[in-house]
Amino acid sequence: MASEPRTLVVLAHPQLATSRVNTALVDAARSVAGVTVHDLYATYPDGRIDIAREQGLLRAHDRIVLQFPFYWYAATPLLKQWLDEVFVYGFAYGTDGSALHGKTLRVATTVGGPSDAYGPGGVHRFSVPDLLRPFDVTAGVAGMRYEEPFVAYGTRRMDESGLTAQRDAYRALLRASGTPETARIAPAAAEESSLAA
Repeated sequence: MASEPRTLVVLAHPQLATSRVNTALVDAARSVAGVTVHDLYATYPDGRIDIAREQGLLRAHDRIVLQFPFYWYAATPLLKQWLDEVFVYGFAYGTDGSALHGKTLRVATTVGGPSDAYGPGGVHRFSVPDLLRPFDVTAGVAGMRYEEPFVAYGTRRMDESGLTAQRDAYRALLRASGTPETARIAPAAAEESSLAA
């Protein structure tokens, strides 16, 4: 019998204590067997990343989930630095760079504004999955399978029932053993959008 895939949630929130949605998602992730939550900002408050340690964590897991708040259409600064320093030639791509081949990569992100603010006709013009395309390209270059992002919309005004739904959907997604599926929940109503959550 094959063993269950091991999942690494790379958490990159610079102010986790102030984010009730990301905190709830982290709590959900920690409740799932086979999931390791790795908080980059707690581990590297000085920004000095232990590359060998990070590459070891990636090697030891089958599924990689990058969890972060959506800041100006991108990842948080430390996650970008982590990708630049850890996904290097000879490890993630290039000659002998096959350490991540066959693994999966997924983004889990939180967005302050409603889903209708993203896409044609919305203030942001593009959907969140479209804005996350660089992660899809990164996965492809590294020989990974990119799975559809988990996006929690409307986090600034999310009520308790919305928070519970997001937490439950994230937990279910992490338990899904690598099954590609969409785990989006109907967005919370919000009159104004925000670039960060």
